[in-house]
Amino acid sequence: MEKPLLGKTILIVEDEAVFRSMLEGILTALGAKTMPAENGLEAITLLEQQNADLIICDLEMPQMNGGKLVEHIRMSGNSVPILIISATENMADIAHVLRLGVQDVLLKPLKNLERFREAVFECLYPSMFTSKVEEDEQLFQDWDALVSNPPAAAKLLKQLQPPVQLNVAHCRFNYRQLTMAEQPGLVLDIAALSDNDLAFYCLDVTRAGDNGVLAALLLRALFNGLLQEQLSGQKQRLPELNGLLRQVNLLLKQANLTGQFPLLVGYYHSGLKNLILVSAGLNATLDIQSHQIQLSNGVPLGTTGNTYLNQISQRAERWQCHVWGAGGRLRLMLSSEE
Repeated sequence: MEKPLLGKTILIVEDEAVFRSMLEGILTALGAKTMPAENGLEAITLLEQQNADLIICDLEMPQMNGGKLVEHIRMSGNSVPILIISATENMADIAHVLRLGVQDVLLKPLKNLERFREAVFECLYPSMFTSKVEEDEQLFQDWDALVSNPPAAAKLLKQLQPPVQLNVAHCRFNYRQLTMAEQPGLVLDIAALSDNDLAFYCLDVTRAGDNGVLAALLLRALFNGLLQEQLSGQKQRLPELNGLLRQVNLLLKQANLTGQFPLLVGYYHSGLKNLILVSAGLNATLDIQSHQIQLSNGVPLGTTGNTYLNQISQRAERWQCHVWGAGGRLRLMLSSEE
């Protein structure tokens, strides 16, 4: 379809004229009608005159910021999809608007325009996508309740664990929890980023008490978006994972989650057969055929303001990775589909 947004009206609330004009150009080329506004007050006036199918909104604006605008819209009973695009580094602001029911949050600078288009399509045509948005809403709509109720947070985290076997990005992936316990220990998440690449992480939640479980829930909600930002600047589609972990470390600090958070992040491209592993506090060994590589653990996130990491990169069609820490052991196995 040449004009997939034909018949859709999109309100763009953005005080930066150049960026607002750029968004208008992209959306009108896709067939949408756009309504520009420089702040929340202008947006409310426009909404009184005409309904919108989607609102794209900045957070930091004069007169009425994005957070206040989202509050006003939701309190008036309007459930219009809202996409936030903001340069804010304040995790509390992001959590606030997610709790209010925005559909997605993208961070400026908007390096990956394809990611922006995908986010718009997901907001307007949610039935066409396997929606991670619903999972994020489930997490943030009761965030304060989870903070005050650690057993409920631990229960939710357990419910969100991936199946032990799955096909993803033309690969067969499975894992085994080698240490069984009632309480969360090593938490795993895996996600396809495209038809050819996937990412996963293991987080040891035992060294930060209740904050470990909350960190795992926060990371699960934001991990895909953070990694997409890293990928957007990589021409060879191999992310710089050290930068990703530095960003996670900053987000944990901004969310006031204190403690030590041992974390291992992996990325695999099924076309290039390239695996990247980076560790901040977890031990790991990588087995490729008869060859074994040791990945030193590094320093857990949350320990200092900086990150001290260890990283390896290997080409392999199939591999096994053993990960261990205070929270237990995991064995991860992947093979590329022929």
